[in-house]
Amino acid sequence: MTSENPSANRWSNLERPPLNGAALRRALTNTDGGLYCDIDVVEATGSTNSDLAAHAAAGEAEEGAVLVAEVQTSGRGRLDRTWSAPPRSGLFFSVLLEPAEIPVHRLGWLPLLAGVATATALSRVAGIDTALKWPNDLLVTVDGQERKAGGILAERAGERFVVLGIGLNVDLAADELPVPTAGSLALAGARLLDRDTLLRAVLRSLEQWYGAWRKAAGDPAACGLQEAYAAGCATLGRRVRAELPGERSLVGEAVALDGDGRLVIATDGGGREAVGAGDVVHLRAASGDGTDSESA
Repeated sequence: MTSENPSANRWSNLERPPLNGAALRRALTNTDGGLYCDIDVVEATGSTNSDLAAHAAAGEAEEGAVLVAEVQTSGRGRLDRTWSAPPRSGLFFSVLLEPAEIPVHRLGWLPLLAGVATATALSRVAGIDTALKWPNDLLVTVDGQERKAGGILAERAGERFVVLGIGLNVDLAADELPVPTAGSLALAGARLLDRDTLLRAVLRSLEQWYGAWRKAAGDPAACGLQEAYAAGCATLGRRVRAELPGERSLVGEAVALDGDGRLVIATDGGGREAVGAGDVVHLRAASGDGTDSESA
């Protein structure tokens, strides 16, 4: 792992102070039997997921390594979408995991686990309700509308590791949002916006949920993960359109999550299909012309 790389002007924006890497390391890495072995804060990088995967491939990182960037210049979401935000306006970090004892078919729960962990932490320290859009979006309510404030990306890194990336908009103002459907904790009325406190809370919550999931050998029901995700999932009970590989789409009601974390859709044709990959769009009630309209 590389060392922290403060620039000469790291205190140039006092309204958005830099993260305190040394304090984060003291708080999170000095615990007996804890998950985190190293926390590295860098001023800027292309993608924390890509960098951490490269460190792992070079033998320079082990499970529990955390890489945080004040800004990402090539941040990625699912389906090769970009993720952009002003420097120090959010949390952009990746965690290296080695879930060796988890069956491969259970690994799809990792981004869902990260969503539950993040939502739990934000509720506790920021007093804000965060809904989960299957499989990897974090939604907040801004002016009565669902807005995406965060995203999660889990990627395999070789045969041993999974890199889990989380991006969260913290104090973006309305005129800084990359798209109209985006949101931030500030716009949703969070009572706390200190990024150091938020990051510590999210990482501790992630450590707890990941530890419980591993102890249960990846069984989401046994560790309470399946119940917790279903309780906070804004997708369940909604009419949705799933854009699937092969340019196929599926429209119906999202009715359940199966044991592998797949979304079960009751289709308009009367059947049920479990979706494990694809892009899901929340649909509002049918419009006057008989077509469905989209929400966040």
